[in-house]
Amino acid sequence: MVGVPAVIRRRLTSMHMFGAVLVAAMLFQQPLVELVNASPALQTAATVFTGVFVQATPFLVLGVLISGAIAAFVSPRVLRAVLPKRESVAVGVAGLAGAALPGCECGAVPVARRLMDQGAPSAVAVTFLLSAPAINPVVLVSTAVAFPGEPRMVVARLVGSLATAWVMGLLWSRFGRTEWITARLSNHDSNPDGSRWTVFTESARHDLLQAGSYLVLGAAAAAALHVVVPPWIYEHLAGQMLLAILVMALLALVLALCSEADAFVAASISMLPLLPRLVFLVVGPAVDVKLIAMQAGSFGRGFAARFAPLTFVVAIVCACAAGYLVLGGIR
Repeated sequence: MVGVPAVIRRRLTSMHMFGAVLVAAMLFQQPLVELVNASPALQTAATVFTGVFVQATPFLVLGVLISGAIAAFVSPRVLRAVLPKRESVAVGVAGLAGAALPGCECGAVPVARRLMDQGAPSAVAVTFLLSAPAINPVVLVSTAVAFPGEPRMVVARLVGSLATAWVMGLLWSRFGRTEWITARLSNHDSNPDGSRWTVFTESARHDLLQAGSYLVLGAAAAAALHVVVPPWIYEHLAGQMLLAILVMALLALVLALCSEADAFVAASISMLPLLPRLVFLVVGPAVDVKLIAMQAGSFGRGFAARFAPLTFVVAIVCACAAGYLVLGGIR
């Protein structure tokens, strides 16, 4: 609009909302503290929320910094150049390559789509899509910190997540159809006039705000699970392993946590055995509500409608198999 300053026309962003929330928290600090101190339940919830959030934040920050660096300095052509010609072997390599590219599942979706548009087989792209956010070093280290004294949880998560990526890649190689992928690659993130530093800062800022919002949601959910849910429900779930596995898988689907922080939420649900919590950690980075929406936008609704339900089932099966193999049963 002519005559309106550019600064006024600039739309409200997530950074503005984040700043507004911080200002409101500082202004109403005293009433909030009095409200929490007046209720033992709120005190417990605040303790759990703070513990999960403080523990997870360093890993979240590290993850988004690495993710931003990858967006600015690493091209998917590098991965495509080293892929073997044989598709089944390339699927195996793509699964292992996910360990070298830290970042959350939100960043893996556009990278996988970019790989596909640069000529990589679709099976290779979906294998990378599932492995990168689940087996990278940041995720594995955060899992080790969240589960001190339980190193087998790290191994079980690695085995279950990598198996999920490989199985889905091989299934897609055998049964997938290119006509199911209908969406065009969006070039909204390309900025030919921007420097690599601009790409880095914008990518890191975007990932931090997006993943941070899900971390807040996850920490709040963990706090609510400790306060709202009666203890007898956890006792019942602990005695009903299949039901506990299904509940934790659905919780991972709905909460849609960042893979760099979900281990702290799972660790906080200490009333349940390790196997259901392992299912939560394997299913979450593979399929959740936000990933389904992103996959529908990047690959098409036909792809998401077929890929997401199958991934959900495969992730549960692979997590249970890894749990029995590594954890030694239904602990």
